[in-house]
Amino acid sequence: MQQISRDPPMDQRDFDLTSFLPYRMAVASDRLSAGLAALYRRDFGISVPEWRVLVHLHHAGDVSVRDIEARVNMEKSKVSRAASRLESAGYLRKQAHSTDRRLLSLSLTSEGQALVARILPLAQSYERRVAERLGAHLDGLNAALDRLLDD
Repeated sequence: MQQISRDPPMDQRDFDLTSFLPYRMAVASDRLSAGLAALYRRDFGISVPEWRVLVHLHHAGDVSVRDIEARVNMEKSKVSRAASRLESAGYLRKQAHSTDRRLLSLSLTSEGQALVARILPLAQSYERRVAERLGAHLDGLNAALDRLLDD
C-alpha cells in the first residue's frame, strides 16, 4: 500500500489563529449573521433559525424539514423547533408530504408571506451596506465563495 506523503509537521509555535483562514471566515460569517439577526430580532421578533426557514420557504416553496436542513446548513432539530414556533405564530403550515407520508411539508401562510415581504427589504439593505464596505473586493469575494461552496 502506498503511503500518502504529508507536509512536514508545522511548528505549533508558528501557528497564528488570527491569520488562519477557516477561523477568519467563521468569525466574519458570525459577525455578519449576528448583525443581520439583531435587526430582524428587533423589528420582527424572529431568531436566526426562524429567518432561515422563512426565507428558504419563500425561495423554494413547499419543502420538508429534511430539505431545509440540507440547504441551510442547520440541524434538523433546530429546523423543527423553528418551524413549530413559526407555525404557532401563524406564519407557516405543516401538512403530510405529497409523496412521502413520513415527512412533513412546510409552506408559508399568507401571514408568513407578508412577514417575508417586510423582512426582505431589511436584509437587502444590510447586504448593500456590506457590499459597499467591501467595495472593489466584492467580486473577488463572491468568486472565492462560489469556489468554496461548489460541491
